[in-house]
Amino acid sequence: MTIINLKRQIITDNDGNPVGIILPLDEYDRIKKLLNSKNREDEEEDKLRLIKKAANDPLFLADLEETMSVYQQVDTEWWERKE
Repeated sequence: MTIINLKRQIITDNDGNPVGIILPLDEYDRIKKLLNSKNREDEEEDKLRLIKKAANDPLFLADLEETMSVYQQVDTEWWERKE
């Protein structure tokens, strides 16, 4: 078995800008949890951004209004039953 002394390698685009990195597995194992938690934070921020955007999105608001009007009669019948 050959042991290779692998070091971090930076991947660059055609202009020389860094776009990625190759890590030895032991280094990756040390930061894996951090990377996973960062992905969850990014997803939550994206969801919040979309919610804020929806409040001013005319298509979303039109769909919301249509949905609410479709269910208005059913809601009235259910919640305002006369017994």
